[in-house]
Amino acid sequence: MQYIISGRNIDVTEGLKSAIHDKLGKLERYFTPDTEVHVTLSVEKERQKIEITIPMKGNIVRAEQVSSDMYVSIYLVEEIIERQLRKYKNKLVERQQDAASLSKTFVDEEIEEDDEIEIIRSKRFAMKPMDPEEACIQMDLLGHNFYVFRNSETNEVNVVYKRKGNTFGLIEPEF
Repeated sequence: MQYIISGRNIDVTEGLKSAIHDKLGKLERYFTPDTEVHVTLSVEKERQKIEITIPMKGNIVRAEQVSSDMYVSIYLVEEIIERQLRKYKNKLVERQQDAASLSKTFVDEEIEEDDEIEIIRSKRFAMKPMDPEEACIQMDLLGHNFYVFRNSETNEVNVVYKRKGNTFGLIEPEF
């Protein structure tokens, strides 16, 4: 992995770089050697913050962690990234297995909702083309509560968002 390390209001010392390489180096088994890992360290008053962004083909994995000690933040953020990657891998495997006995044209036409992703509320509302399930996965990878995307089926801008009870909602445009 190729690390791009920057700092805001902090000098990135060799000790910090070494800690980042040691801790995030455990993630190398998940990525190709040419994968870029953007690491931003920042300090605001007593808050020591690390932000990790890993662009992947069609997706972005992102995590941040804040604590009173930068080394603790580095330690904790690796666990977050690893948990996100395992969840993403499981969704990819489930999706491939669910579609194994279906024809490719049927899979391309119909989007089957995952048991874990249940869109329970839809709204009309006036990016990158993808289906709502992919947008939910991307939202989870980013750690956000909502995600704006261009629906690959309708070619319109949509928003997916998290609701209480670990459910999802979808906002669609209405004209």
